[in-house]
Amino acid sequence: MASSNKKSGMGGGNKLGLWLGIALVIILLDQFTKVLILGNFQLGDSRYVTSFFNVVRVHNTGAAFSFLANAAGWQRWFFVGLGAVATVFILVMLKRHGQQTLFATALSLILGGAIGNVIDRLLHGYVVDFIQVHWSGRAFPSFNVADSAITVGAVLLIWDEVRRVRKG
Repeated sequence: MASSNKKSGMGGGNKLGLWLGIALVIILLDQFTKVLILGNFQLGDSRYVTSFFNVVRVHNTGAAFSFLANAAGWQRWFFVGLGAVATVFILVMLKRHGQQTLFATALSLILGGAIGNVIDRLLHGYVVDFIQVHWSGRAFPSFNVADSAITVGAVLLIWDEVRRVRKG
């Protein structure tokens, strides 16, 4: 019986519960911060925090850097579908490779971020962004906790791959 649990990814070496827990923390943190922004800011509001950071309220109907934001509305469902496909793919990868800590951590961050932004698209039709970094009069496109998790996850994936290639 123990071998069937291990084969199905439920064995102690996989740690699937841990990886899903990390994704859940990202989703909850992302949605909590977005609820705070939606409750305390009007669209377009901006509050100065430091010389390089503002809290703003921006609605992004596109993807990263507002890619496809001006499309006719089909992009909402395209990105929801893409998020669903990515979620299934990541879950399969976590089940198969959950014992690889850096790889699985990266996937967990990406999973949590992707689901956080899909929730926004389903609830609102757009993603709520609120972090704005700027320097010398130039502002980086606004982003959120989900975007940050996806970015950190992507960096960790690259780092994991570089480490793997160097070992091989």
